[in-house]
Amino acid sequence: MDQDWEERVTAAWAAFEDYAEEDAADFRAVIDALADELPADSPLGLFERACAWDSTGHSDRAVPLYREALERGLGEVSAYKGRRAKIQLASSLRNTGHPEEGVKLLSPELVAPSDELDDAVRATLALCLSSMGRDREGLSLVVGALAPHLPRYQRSMAAYVRALVEPEE
Repeated sequence: MDQDWEERVTAAWAAFEDYAEEDAADFRAVIDALADELPADSPLGLFERACAWDSTGHSDRAVPLYREALERGLGEVSAYKGRRAKIQLASSLRNTGHPEEGVKLLSPELVAPSDELDDAVRATLALCLSSMGRDREGLSLVVGALAPHLPRYQRSMAAYVRALVEPEE
């Protein structure tokens, strides 16, 4: 879509916190109106609608919209939004009792080209793993994501990460 549309979507999301919880439907209506400006088969509109449902506490309503946006090529339209959709879909799957699907969806993202969403991938994947009882593996992802941001101890943290996931002898 054009820059004007993107700016209006960004502005709508910037105002999200101004909506009271009981006004969630009003916020979704704003996003729906923006999505309605796009062609009916646009994955961008599906993605924004999914985000709106998700952000207003309806992961169950968001899941099919995220899936359809990805199936319709959201990643080709916007690699960044495609990756966001995977992260958010995995989180919603976890919230709806399907963390194993979230793990399957996000695991390939660990080796995808790096961007500013890398830590979000790891954090969400860690939560999915924890929901499956794989806490040590999840903790290793979180510590591994945190380590590069530390002023010291990166080498020690890398060793601890390996120790968390290596089989005990």
